[in-house]
Amino acid sequence: MELSVGKIFKGDRVIWMVLMFLSLLSLLIVYSATGALAYRVASGNTFKYLLRQVGFLSAGIGVILLMVNVFPIKLYSKLALWAVWASIGFLMFAVAMKGTQFVSTSGRTLNFFGVTFQPAELAKISLIIYTARILGKRQKTKGDLWDAFKRILLFTGAICGLIFISDFSTSALLFATIMTMMFAGRIPLLYLFSVVGAGIALIVVIYFTADILPSSFGRVQTMKGRIERFADKDASTKQGITQADYAKLAIYSGGIFGKGPGHSDVANYMAAAYNDFIFAIIVEEYGLIGGTVVILLFLIFFFRGVTIVRRATRTFPAFLVIGLTLVLVYQAMINIGVSSGALPVTGQPLPWISLGGTSLLFTSVAFGLILSVSHQNQKNQEIAEQPLMIKAPDEDYEIENEETSK
Repeated sequence: MELSVGKIFKGDRVIWMVLMFLSLLSLLIVYSATGALAYRVASGNTFKYLLRQVGFLSAGIGVILLMVNVFPIKLYSKLALWAVWASIGFLMFAVAMKGTQFVSTSGRTLNFFGVTFQPAELAKISLIIYTARILGKRQKTKGDLWDAFKRILLFTGAICGLIFISDFSTSALLFATIMTMMFAGRIPLLYLFSVVGAGIALIVVIYFTADILPSSFGRVQTMKGRIERFADKDASTKQGITQADYAKLAIYSGGIFGKGPGHSDVANYMAAAYNDFIFAIIVEEYGLIGGTVVILLFLIFFFRGVTIVRRATRTFPAFLVIGLTLVLVYQAMINIGVSSGALPVTGQPLPWISLGGTSLLFTSVAFGLILSVSHQNQKNQEIAEQPLMIKAPDEDYEIENEETSK
């Protein structure tokens, strides 16, 4: 039985263990945090969202297993450019059809015949794969690096710009990931600092002109308001208790050991308890110890990602794991930072723990790619460790060789 499980769950075993622990924690905390939502929406059926989360987690693990066992790594490199163009198409459609029956009023979610998904999630994975492909192919000369920088920057600007219209935090998250990948890919610091400086200047201009910009420009007013409430704590209290305040209350009341599973009070009146602020509910129920365990799990995942990169024998898989590991760790840091009050409020779920949806499925794609690279590394190592099979010389050949020498 052990051998058969090992043949199916291929790749880094530590990452698989991290996923199993995160899955268990996800089911416990989602069931607890969706109680109030169940009474508001599902007529008190508290098992509805638990079963929903079980379904998404099972589908996510199925996606990972399919990717690790069936599809080769080189396939994703070939599809990278097509996926990027598809992402741009979906994002442009979301901007153009915002508020219609096909796109939500926020502009984040597409709806095709009852099937919903967020194009920004597809764009994140696609752009990281494309960046890894370009960096992997252009590493020999300064001209290669300059060409790689131009190509990556072109698509990064287009995709992050389109995402920015409806989702500033995801745009910033993806931009930071791509910049870090290019730094790891030996792109000159002068190029990177120039882009980062231009990006910061643009954000500053948008912030100070947010009040006069039209509503069609995006959620800039919301972004500005959140930054101001974060910077001016006293002003935020005048507007009433916010979700950020509830999150702080949950963390404070959790203490060291927590209130126990299912005993969260804040989850009953905080709207995003099962998503954007789920880390606060974890601390409330499981205390500082539970929150530390979550952070340690993501740190373990990060260091295993570094190990996979170091063992990679080719550049594309190495850069791919760098990008995917960073985007998941960055996202977890943002969610934890927002819940604890260290960062302004954003809409980033905690990877693999928050209530499932397209975000969880695309997270499973990221894990599937990382584990696929890990499995490929293991196969390469096994091949390298195999002794050279030297065939014993044939006796007839020896006799013939001796007669010829005579």
